[in-house]
Amino acid sequence: MISESNERAGDVEELRINGLTVEVEGQEILHDLDLVLAKGETHALMGPNGSGKSTLAYAIAGHPAYEVTGGQITIDGTDIAELSPDERAQLGLFLAMQYPTEIPGVSLTNFMRTSINALRDEDVPVRPFMKELRAQFELLDMDPAFMQRNVNEGFSGGEKKRFEILQMALLRPRYAILDETDSGLDIDALKVVSEGVNRLRGPDLGALLITHYTRILRYITPDRVHVMFAGRIVESGGPELAEELEAHGYERLRATA
Repeated sequence: MISESNERAGDVEELRINGLTVEVEGQEILHDLDLVLAKGETHALMGPNGSGKSTLAYAIAGHPAYEVTGGQITIDGTDIAELSPDERAQLGLFLAMQYPTEIPGVSLTNFMRTSINALRDEDVPVRPFMKELRAQFELLDMDPAFMQRNVNEGFSGGEKKRFEILQMALLRPRYAILDETDSGLDIDALKVVSEGVNRLRGPDLGALLITHYTRILRYITPDRVHVMFAGRIVESGGPELAEELEAHGYERLRATA
């Protein structure tokens, strides 16, 4: 458990990455990377396959296979280098994975209530929990029968991504990393998921959308766009940067990688 003195190192409200270097199985993937996501902002992180986008997501979340060999990651001024993934979640971090994991034998309802109880460090009453869960199911156009289904077991790609957004809505993170949430979605599912993200946007949430393509950005307009090549962010700008990438691709930026 995070000590009370470590919960807030200051008044700053941001996810900050300074000089981050990360290795996977002895190979350096991220190189001296800097990024700041302020609470209340939505940023898009773009780049071709193999540029290190998912490595960044898992390093922030604390996956043990991603070894931080240099630099610093802080949440609201608190260095999270020595914190476990669940302790990072208690500080308000959420990761929506590109390929959500199936959990046989654990119902979606039990999974969500256990997760909320752990984050809030209290036993949330069943009735208000179920009321909120049903409301989110309706908003995300999910069949209520899924409440008793095992987590992600037999779910389609769109259903898995809807469930990720449902988790965000119920867990109420301060910072959400969405790793290729648009991957594998048809146009209807993309619209539903995007509407879900837009409903959660506001002063209490900082969101980082990791994507290859600009199609999700037609529905979720970011405040900032970052482009990654070869483990580094090579350019940042406003939403117009995504429009340029849509029109001309990554060729201009390859020279700066």
